[in-house]
Amino acid sequence: MKLAKTASEIQPKRRDLLKAFASAPLLPLTLPLTLTASGLLAGCATASSRSGFASATFGSMPAPSLANPAAMAATTVQSSLDVVFGDGAKQSYQLAYQPFFMTGDMVPDGKGGKMLAGGYYDINNQPIIDRSVPGKERHFFSDCPDGSSLLTMKGAQVAGVKGNAVFAVVQFEYTTRDQKQAAMYGQLPSPIAVLTLDQDPQTGKLSLVKYHNVDTSSVNGLWITCGASLSPWNTHLSSEEYEPDAAAIAGNVQFQAFSKNLFGDAARANPYHYGHLPEITVHADGSGSVVKHFCLGRISHELVQVMPDRRTVLMGDDATNGGLFMFIADREADLSAGTLYVAKWTQTSGVGPGAGMLNWVRLGHASSAEIKALADKLKVADIMDVKTSDPQDASYAKIPFNGKTNWIKLKPGMEQAAAFLETHRYAALKGGSLGFTKMEGTTVNAKDKIAYSAMSYVQTSMLDGSGGIKVQGPKAGAVYALNMKGGQNDLSGSAIDSAWVPVDMAPPPALIGEDLKQPDALGNLAHADKIANPDNIKFSEKLRTLFIGEDSGMHVNNFLWAYNVDTRQLSRVLSCPAGAESTGLHAVDEINGWTYVMSNFQHAGDWEKPLHDKVKDALDPLVRANYKDRFGATVGYLTGLQLPARA
Repeated sequence: MKLAKTASEIQPKRRDLLKAFASAPLLPLTLPLTLTASGLLAGCATASSRSGFASATFGSMPAPSLANPAAMAATTVQSSLDVVFGDGAKQSYQLAYQPFFMTGDMVPDGKGGKMLAGGYYDINNQPIIDRSVPGKERHFFSDCPDGSSLLTMKGAQVAGVKGNAVFAVVQFEYTTRDQKQAAMYGQLPSPIAVLTLDQDPQTGKLSLVKYHNVDTSSVNGLWITCGASLSPWNTHLSSEEYEPDAAAIAGNVQFQAFSKNLFGDAARANPYHYGHLPEITVHADGSGSVVKHFCLGRISHELVQVMPDRRTVLMGDDATNGGLFMFIADREADLSAGTLYVAKWTQTSGVGPGAGMLNWVRLGHASSAEIKALADKLKVADIMDVKTSDPQDASYAKIPFNGKTNWIKLKPGMEQAAAFLETHRYAALKGGSLGFTKMEGTTVNAKDKIAYSAMSYVQTSMLDGSGGIKVQGPKAGAVYALNMKGGQNDLSGSAIDSAWVPVDMAPPPALIGEDLKQPDALGNLAHADKIANPDNIKFSEKLRTLFIGEDSGMHVNNFLWAYNVDTRQLSRVLSCPAGAESTGLHAVDEINGWTYVMSNFQHAGDWEKPLHDKVKDALDPLVRANYKDRFGATVGYLTGLQLPARA
């Protein structure tokens, strides 16, 4: 989720990655806790000594510094969860980090054998081998776990589970480099794994007993799986970001390498098969299966949020000249058909990150099967003419596209194909506000009927008015709050069949980054005690807390933050290794009485100039020692506590 224009342009600039699916802040929900001999929090048997849970806030930790280089070179947690009980009593619990494994490790496959964590597989489910260094051939594995979900299933039966069976779905966005240090971003098909975890009923501790790699061959493999969310019907909603531009595919060497690694043929992959929404279903035996929905728009899918109606989907669009998109399914818990909309922003403030009213442009209705059939047979020239320089022809419409300008002319009868396969171009043509930059995570506070959307960097197209948006910044980004209402009409006057339609958009003051005029003593380019470049976000209804993970090229260490929407307190919960990105957030209010907040990180030691100039010499050897010379990434969770039911 790094700054980029097209996927092929990103590749050499993408951050060297590493770190991984890591931090699942585990916050149980029923008992007071005590420390075990291992230093981890475990549940006591004295739940009745406390009245019901009333509220909780996170006690903030300081940002690590070179006074303790080891803390800057690893996942560091020095925060607390401060709980108020129904009788007014208060108690503070220290949090800590516990890994499951590191990518590149051999982990149990549930069949008595072992398999490679984070490993890559081709269309025939055969390992993809890194042959870049003769004599050191090895199975490629990711240093970049991302979106994750934690869930349970009735009737789950997996050998080796002694307590409660809990499942985690983890997707791996990309791998940074091969052994020869050549960039590999976007050149390998993204794997997704189902982890079977054994939950100790007494302590909430999660232990890995099975790792299952999901077979994605039926959907032609997956492309750059980024953020993810858990659907209300208990499936993992994945993503494919930076959709390959079909109009420039002939010169896209990244896509050709992807096709070669996946199919063994650089010309076989079809760009219209990527940029959609994969959905993973977990089965009772710890396996998983995938479908890919083609009707939610072909955009730079980040992570999506399904609203409580089980039909309305709000989507992040991690692009330059991106849009805010909404999909309303025909049926509950079924994303195979529905209506696609794009937002029209009417600016009410241009100060800082700005604010605006939102109206909606209907782009079209389709089923996934209909669009898949079109994707199988159409080329971009069948749908529209695309020019990158002014054709001096009034029949072409001038639109912003990916930080540049295109001139397009739609072919007769191709509206549906354009809406769902050339969504960015068609949405701009229809009057949508295609001016947002790096709109990443999306989540919902259902009680207050507020959605949140992370704008990682407020820059370029949001400053120049090219998509109808013209604000000031900051480059460090902001999280916007979007009020949602029912009874709305689209701009054609037709009713929108949802009670969860965003109507405005503005950032809470505490969730705006602050650019520094000069780097601070450590090298930070944005204020270290404020968010910078928010990316993954998730809301916990029980904790009334918005979790915010950074993907920042402006903080020396990226942080995981917790923002209490009632107290408006912003707390630093976790610090990633220097150069790493905080990804994969997932907040689960209760699993067998325990609350979990999952979080990953990527690419530790991704040194950027001038950001890391002051710390690189001290930290690089430590990061390399911690994470397999920057090829590995840990997967784990934050320990926490069990809280009583609310009073």
